[in-house]
Amino acid sequence: MKKIPASKSRTKSADATQGNPDGDQQPGESPNVEEIPALPEMEAEADITLTKPKGERHDSQRMKIAFFVNDLQTEEAGYTTTRLSMYAHNRGHDVYYIAPQDFAYDPDDEIRARATTPLKRKYKSLEAYLKDLQGRKATRERITVGNLDVVMLRNDPAAEPHTRAWAQQAGILFTRVAMESGVVVVNDPNGLAKAMNKMYFQLFPEEVRPQTLITRDREEIKSFANEFQNIVIKPLQGSGGANVFMIRKEDIPNLNQMIDAVIRDGYVIAQEYLSEAEKGDTRLFLMNGQPLRYRGKYAAFRRVRMAGGDLRSNIHAGGKKARAIIGEKELRIAEIVRPKLVQDGMFLVGLDIVGDKLMEINVFSPGGLGSAQSFEKVNFCTPVLDALERKVKYMEFYKRKFNNEEMAIL
Repeated sequence: MKKIPASKSRTKSADATQGNPDGDQQPGESPNVEEIPALPEMEAEADITLTKPKGERHDSQRMKIAFFVNDLQTEEAGYTTTRLSMYAHNRGHDVYYIAPQDFAYDPDDEIRARATTPLKRKYKSLEAYLKDLQGRKATRERITVGNLDVVMLRNDPAAEPHTRAWAQQAGILFTRVAMESGVVVVNDPNGLAKAMNKMYFQLFPEEVRPQTLITRDREEIKSFANEFQNIVIKPLQGSGGANVFMIRKEDIPNLNQMIDAVIRDGYVIAQEYLSEAEKGDTRLFLMNGQPLRYRGKYAAFRRVRMAGGDLRSNIHAGGKKARAIIGEKELRIAEIVRPKLVQDGMFLVGLDIVGDKLMEINVFSPGGLGSAQSFEKVNFCTPVLDALERKVKYMEFYKRKFNNEEMAIL
C-alpha cells in the first residue's frame, strides 16, 4: 500500500482540474484505432496584423491585464503566471495582480478590487520582477475590474485550505459580473465552474480516458480493484492531491482502510492505473483549442520517472524533465478533446498524456511554459500574449459586446 502525500505531485491517474508543470512520451500510432483527420498545420502567429508593430505601440493598444492568483506572496519566479505577467509588463501593458480577498461588489453595481502593480521599469530577471512585485515598493490601488481588458484566472482552487473554501470560486463569481462590461476572461469562468471537481474529466470521450468508477459503494470499489488489479483511488471533490492512493494487486486485502481515508470526503474515484505511467508523461499545451505551436515548435515537455524512483513523475518526486516528441498519438488526443474545450471557452490548457490516454486536463493555471521553452528555445509567452492582444482588438471592433466563451477561444 502506498499513499501519495498531499505535498507532492498527484499520482498519474486521470482528472481534469488544476495543473502544474513537468512529462514522458514515445511517438507512434496506437493500433486498431480510428484515425481523426488532423487540422491543417497552424502557427500561433496570425497572418493578418490587427495591432501596430511593436515599435509603433501607442496608448490605445496598451492592455490592462489582471492575473488572478491564490496569493501573490506564494507565487514563484518559475511559475508560468510570473512569466506571462513579466513579459506583458515589458511589452508596455498595465499589469495587475488580484487575490481572492481583493474583490468587492460596490453599491454602484461595479466590481472593484485591490490590485498590486509592478514598478514602472523593464525587467530582465523573473526573480527581480517577482521580488519587486511582492515587496513594499509595489503599488496597491483600487481598480474597477470592468475597466480591464483581460483577466487571466490563474488560481488553483484545490490549493486552498478548508479554512479558505470561500476563496475557491471567488475569481469565477466576480469575473462573471465583469464579463458584462466586456472584459475578456480566460479561461472562461462558466467553463471553469464546470471543472471545479474531477467529474469534468468524465465529460470527455471515453476513447481518451482510463477506465473509471465513481461511487461510495465499498463492494463496487473492491470489485473494480479485483478486475483491474492495479488502480488509483482518490476523492471526487478537490483535495489538492490529499488521500490519493496507488493500489497494487498485493494491497487489495487492505483496501478497506484506504477506502475509509477517501470516502469521508464524499464520492470515491477508482481508476485503472496505466502501466506506461511508470515511464512518465507528456505535458502538451493547447491554446484556442489547438496545440500551441510557435516557430515550428510545440509547447510541450516530458516528465520522466527515474529508475527505482517514485511512481509520480514530478521532478520534485524523483523525476526529471526532458524534451517531448509530439507525434500522431498526442495530436489525435488533442483533436478529440478540442470540441469540448472550445465549447467551454478554455483558452490555455495543459494535457498530461500517457501512451494513448489522457491522465489530466489542466484547465486551472496550467504550468510549465518555461520548461517547454528550455527545450524548444522559443518563448511561448509571445504567442499567448499575441493571442490576448488580438482578443482585445476584436473586442474594440465589437464595442466590447461579444460572448466571452467564444472570444476566449478565437
